[in-house]
Amino acid sequence: MAEERRNSASNAVSAAKAGKALSKIAKGAATGGATGATVAAGSELKKLLIPILALLMVPIVIVAMLPSIIFGSLIGDGSASQSGITSDAVLTDNMVRQSTSISQVLSEGLQEVLDRIDQNFASSGCDGKEINNPYGSDIRYNANAILSQYCASMDNSAADISEADMAAILRSNVDKLYSFTFHDETHEVTIPSDDPEEEDEVVEETIRVYEISYNGESYFADQIFRLTQPQKELAEQYAHNLAVFLSDGSRQVLADSDYQFSGTVYDGVTFTDGGISVTYYNQLDGRWKDAAYGTDNIGGYGCGPTAMSIVVSTLTGDTVDPPTMAGWAYDHGYWCSGNGSYRTLIAAAADAWGLSVEGCTAEEPQRLVDALGAGKLVVAIMGPGHFTKSGHFIVLRGCTAEGQLFVADPASFSRSEKSWDLSVVLSEASKSTAANGPFWIIGPR
Repeated sequence: MAEERRNSASNAVSAAKAGKALSKIAKGAATGGATGATVAAGSELKKLLIPILALLMVPIVIVAMLPSIIFGSLIGDGSASQSGITSDAVLTDNMVRQSTSISQVLSEGLQEVLDRIDQNFASSGCDGKEINNPYGSDIRYNANAILSQYCASMDNSAADISEADMAAILRSNVDKLYSFTFHDETHEVTIPSDDPEEEDEVVEETIRVYEISYNGESYFADQIFRLTQPQKELAEQYAHNLAVFLSDGSRQVLADSDYQFSGTVYDGVTFTDGGISVTYYNQLDGRWKDAAYGTDNIGGYGCGPTAMSIVVSTLTGDTVDPPTMAGWAYDHGYWCSGNGSYRTLIAAAADAWGLSVEGCTAEEPQRLVDALGAGKLVVAIMGPGHFTKSGHFIVLRGCTAEGQLFVADPASFSRSEKSWDLSVVLSEASKSTAANGPFWIIGPR
């Protein structure tokens, strides 16, 4: 585990350096067209080739596939138009478009499984049905993983990679996106008698209870994109690189330097300096750091469940510790293997414990300050910076009159004791607004 974390940190640095080199090449394309790109590439390619090959251990022509669908052409189109590498606006637009395309198909998949349930019920002979849909109208997915699997599946057809082609592949497999199971239950139903002198009639009804499951990206790799083992490994590397390039906080894994400060017990710790009494939990607490979170552990990967343990325990008065929240997150499909948690965990857990939740962007600082001043808590997904080298959920728990923020950092008690400039939190928060983030304002209903 420690060696795995060391490799992760090393890879992140290599990918970041590669990203800067790619940016220089793209700037050459933006200013000088294809010729400008060739000149820029001549000076940068040697520095670019080594870290990328060391990171992915695949030919450079295959590495270029993933950026093409997100960033646009690496060498430009002969015009001065910007790509996703040189323009944050273009990059955001590309990611929103790809994510929206995936979300639309998954929404169709959710309707498709509901239609299959209707067909099953129609031939069941049961008297009624109940449908347990843990996702509600929230289509849960990992866009990075799906994009990466699609690109890896096209290793012999790089020229055909496109948003439309990816959507078409998913749509042609719409029946594989969600599945359902069912069981029948017998209930006694009392039918009131119209005649007060007669007894009420008690009858038995058979209810078919359905449970909907999102099949998930691992299933997609086998059944939709039909990846070979080398392609699966390539897809995982792509997804990791994409998270690093986008600084989107999707890979929530503690570095070895953070993980070594573990084992302390924080029983009964609360913070009161932020305006309300906040129950504090730490994912590295000796009581549960090695406890399971899926096939990972809470200590290395459980910042999401730990952050929501802090929020739920504080705002509801219930004692919901990290193992309890991690178990709930796993059971409801919010654990992301090797990467921590899906962002949708935050709103889903808040809703499950009867709390209100509103998404908030980094362009709305006054909303954050007002919410904290009103006694609410804010969960934030952070990118690389003071709080993490990859991605990390923290809780904002109050603010000072000068605008400094108090935090409850699930991985660091010492960081939780400090106050932080609002500008630091805003600038280091994930740039992605997926799942209505990167901030979630949570309070009582």
